[in-house]
Amino acid sequence: MSSNSQASDRSVVAASFAAIALFVISWTLLHVGFYKHKQLIDTPVYQRYGNAISDGKVPYRDFELEYPPGALPMFALPGLADPGKDQYVTTGFRRSFETIMWLCGAAALAAMAVVLRALRRSTPNVWAALCFVAITPLLLGSVVLSRFDLWPAAIVAAALAALVSGRLRLGHALLGLGVTAKLYPAVLLPLGVAFVWKRAGRREALACLGLALAVIAAVFVPFVILSPGGVWQSLSVQLSRPLQVESLGSALLLVGHHVFGLAVTGETSHGSQNLGGGAADALAVASTVVQAALLLWIWASFARGPGSREALVRSSAATLCAFVAFGKVLSPQFPIWLFPVVPLVRGRRGLLASALLAVALVLTQTWFPFRYFRLALNFEAGLSWLLLARDLTLVALVAVLVVTVRRTTATRPESP
Repeated sequence: MSSNSQASDRSVVAASFAAIALFVISWTLLHVGFYKHKQLIDTPVYQRYGNAISDGKVPYRDFELEYPPGALPMFALPGLADPGKDQYVTTGFRRSFETIMWLCGAAALAAMAVVLRALRRSTPNVWAALCFVAITPLLLGSVVLSRFDLWPAAIVAAALAALVSGRLRLGHALLGLGVTAKLYPAVLLPLGVAFVWKRAGRREALACLGLALAVIAAVFVPFVILSPGGVWQSLSVQLSRPLQVESLGSALLLVGHHVFGLAVTGETSHGSQNLGGGAADALAVASTVVQAALLLWIWASFARGPGSREALVRSSAATLCAFVAFGKVLSPQFPIWLFPVVPLVRGRRGLLASALLAVALVLTQTWFPFRYFRLALNFEAGLSWLLLARDLTLVALVAVLVVTVRRTTATRPESP
């Protein structure tokens, strides 16, 4: 891209404000029409956590908590706005929680603008990427309102903004903070360390890794000291989850059930609906193996490549998509993690990736929340096929991004 096509600072700022305004409109529209029907919300659970904290109880020690400690501000701050209420009386809490979430979405858009400016993208590219993300809540649906995933997503976007802007230590500190919020940003740490190694040498890379680990320790250790068993129980619940009903492995079993008569068994545990039995357990292991192998391949491809900023963005998008698509758990809110990263990918490949993401989001909304239990409990045939289509769309998205990563290693280095 020639420098003449580079978006000016004024254009980037204008696009940022326009996208944030469009995001607020999208957020508002989620409260009207069919979006407000049959919502499946997590805010009562969050309120129970927040009210316990406002009552002076210590997380993990005095009450069980299934999320890492970096998520606590998302529960404690709204809890202060509506303290001491029954968990089903969520009006004040939910309003405060949603306000924090749309602010996180706005912060993610601002961070994306920094990335696009640092990568010297054209004006149409900047506007298209930001405005696409601004309407993603409408594509995915009301699940965005009552999950805290925009918090770690905003942290990841800020981390990428710091890294591509040359603030390498800040970027790793933010990645460490993201890990404390919802664990999944840990899959980006190998890319960040390799990026620094190539640009600033081994010593700086180790210093950045140490800083990320120090942030993680600073958040986790106080709670580990107060309740090691409680923290371990929180982590083990997440790591030991069975094959969740919306995962790729589950989709294959459900379609096999309708086409070939395969026996499937549903079970509810770990806060979700899952599939049980030998076949489900085997697919859970197989998907984890494939997921790990693909992540290792992406990391190694990036480490062998030029280590440019564009390659970092592409590899980050590929890593997150692979982690989501091939995980044994694929909750309906997980695509939120992809909002601020996939649209940053450059060129026609990026346009195709964003289009596939949009299709996956819309397909998710065909059953969640409106028909979720017809899928999760009754294994309805039509919804099972839609689930498989969504999961295969995510696999196609991974393929698009992985091919980009492979070609990056085989072509000349990009400009830094």
